[in-house]
Amino acid sequence: MNKIFRMPLLALSLLGATLSVTSCDKDDDNGLELIGHDESVYMRNMHEGMAMMESMPKTQDPDNDYSTMMIMHHQIAIKNSQEEIKSGKSAEMKAMAQTIIDKQQAEIAQFNAFLAGHPAHAPAVPEFNALQMMNMMQMMKAVDLRPLTGDPDFDFAQLMIDHHQAAIENSDALLKFGRDNATKVLAQQIITDQKMEIKMLQDFLLANKKY
Repeated sequence: MNKIFRMPLLALSLLGATLSVTSCDKDDDNGLELIGHDESVYMRNMHEGMAMMESMPKTQDPDNDYSTMMIMHHQIAIKNSQEEIKSGKSAEMKAMAQTIIDKQQAEIAQFNAFLAGHPAHAPAVPEFNALQMMNMMQMMKAVDLRPLTGDPDFDFAQLMIDHHQAAIENSDALLKFGRDNATKVLAQQIITDQKMEIKMLQDFLLANKKY
């Protein structure tokens, strides 16, 4: 008579756990590889820019404070776009980076021209500054949650989406609280352009996802 071999329940459980761990290890080996945020030039640029924006003197005039904040915000995008052109490998992302540089340098010139001829006006609107800073803090939370891969093209696209989203939200706030047509026109243009660019960045990430 053939003997029936019965493996104890505990041994079966341990074997299952071992196979599960082995399988997960294999997936991890072939899956997403990450870098620390402090290793990313893009993240360092964003944190440095955020520190500057937090220390920015406030006039409590929405049009002036929006213009000053967006100049600093655009400078971060330009700096990261220059890094993408230097370090990236994707022709698509390098072209996107150059487009961002060209558009945002032109907008910085417009904001500077506006500020040169527009001293802060009363009455003060502190609600705008509170909303603008909340938007910037939300941006930093979003980028701090991003899994950075060390691939300059992929990480540039990820972080630029969050950066653009903050610009859109700040521009929406300006449309609500602003009082000058010049800044409102600029804000609407930024919303239109950056919504389109976010879609392009998302399409790139979906086509090149690493997991």
